[in-house]
Amino acid sequence: MTIATLQDKIDAAGDPLTMLRNAPAGPYQFPIKAEFTNWRDEQEAWRHGAVLFDQSFHMTDLLIKGPDTRALCAFVAANSMANWRRDIAKQLVHCTEDGFIVGDAIIFILEEEMVNIVNKPMNANWVIYHGERHGFDVEFELDSRALDNAGRRKNYRFEVQGPNAWSILEKLNGGPIEGFRFFGMGEISIAGRRVRALRHGMAGAAGLELFGPFDDYDLIRDAILEAGEPEALRAAGSRTYSTVAHESGWFPSPLPAIYTGDALADYRSWLSADSLEANLSLGGSFIGTTVKDYYLTPYDLGYGHIVKFDHDFIGRDALEKKASEPHRHKRTLRWSKDDVVKIFASQLGEGERYKFMDMPASHYATCPYDEVRLNGRTVGISHYPVYTSNVRSWISLALLDEDAAEPGTEVSLTWGEPDGGTMKPTVERHVQTEVRCTVEPCPISVAACETYKK
Repeated sequence: MTIATLQDKIDAAGDPLTMLRNAPAGPYQFPIKAEFTNWRDEQEAWRHGAVLFDQSFHMTDLLIKGPDTRALCAFVAANSMANWRRDIAKQLVHCTEDGFIVGDAIIFILEEEMVNIVNKPMNANWVIYHGERHGFDVEFELDSRALDNAGRRKNYRFEVQGPNAWSILEKLNGGPIEGFRFFGMGEISIAGRRVRALRHGMAGAAGLELFGPFDDYDLIRDAILEAGEPEALRAAGSRTYSTVAHESGWFPSPLPAIYTGDALADYRSWLSADSLEANLSLGGSFIGTTVKDYYLTPYDLGYGHIVKFDHDFIGRDALEKKASEPHRHKRTLRWSKDDVVKIFASQLGEGERYKFMDMPASHYATCPYDEVRLNGRTVGISHYPVYTSNVRSWISLALLDEDAAEPGTEVSLTWGEPDGGTMKPTVERHVQTEVRCTVEPCPISVAACETYKK
């Protein structure tokens, strides 16, 4: 059998859940240096000093140009495009007709008829497919992430964040930076170049995401590092970057809800067998009976406030119904120190061995879903456990039923895969164990909770 498409891979495996649970792929890759100094200090820099994140290699950019640019974005977006204008950005949340998440990305409105959509490859795939299928008058220019790119990237992308970030950026600019509102864009000067930038923030402090032609990569990066040295700026490597979403409360890898349903059969046949969707892996202790058990809605992920019914879009009818239905709540879980120590101790000496926890991010599958229980019953899932030096604890993001979501609630999660439940090469012989956890707000940072734009 020739395996050319995602649907071919599902057919060869027998069903999508079997394919995903046994996929050999590990976690999503960030192809930059692992550490520039050490990941503990790099983690603490974005909370206490300043940090430079290099986003130039791991994300896919999709440039869209043409008279139907806005119409296409509105068609695929559950959030409103009503205030569309140059120099703003939006979170782009897109769903299936059944109202389940396909992905989310950031859309940079560069001009009235030109945008850049930035995040994982599945976002670009979904938009290109619908743009072509429905005949929108647009042109696409795909700049794939470095792992899928035979050439070099078209643009650099840097993020400068932390309490000292703004003073560093103003030093680079040669004067005050004004007129940047949250998720607004503008230009600053760096090393004699005019650089476009997006304002957002981490840990409650304002920062900028900077982007421009890749030919200026070294020039801009070196200038940032030089200006930031007196103010404790650190470059962060991939080990630190893989833990950032969890402190700031972003759920990084929901499984795209595309693997079932006749309505999406053509899309699965359009996606190649080399696509991320055809090769990502599903891991963790939560074992569903069907892949649909892993599908999530915008309301589960905390995006209910940005879903707007002021336009027609894919999934609108389903989301209007789901808006009034019970949904899970996004929270942070703080793991029991004693139970974490028990897991690490099991790697030494005799006795049972628990699933290995790599530091600072224990991600062994692309989409990890661990089962969370309260009084013996399943009340949600835990996603992406990490250690962060900023709270001196292991934490994970969780989606919890309402009766388990109150901060301070004591729950437990199951760490490890069931015996004989997977053929993933990233999973060694081990036994499962329970980890006690305390439910905390999301984001876990008090400053971030108080100052993030909602």
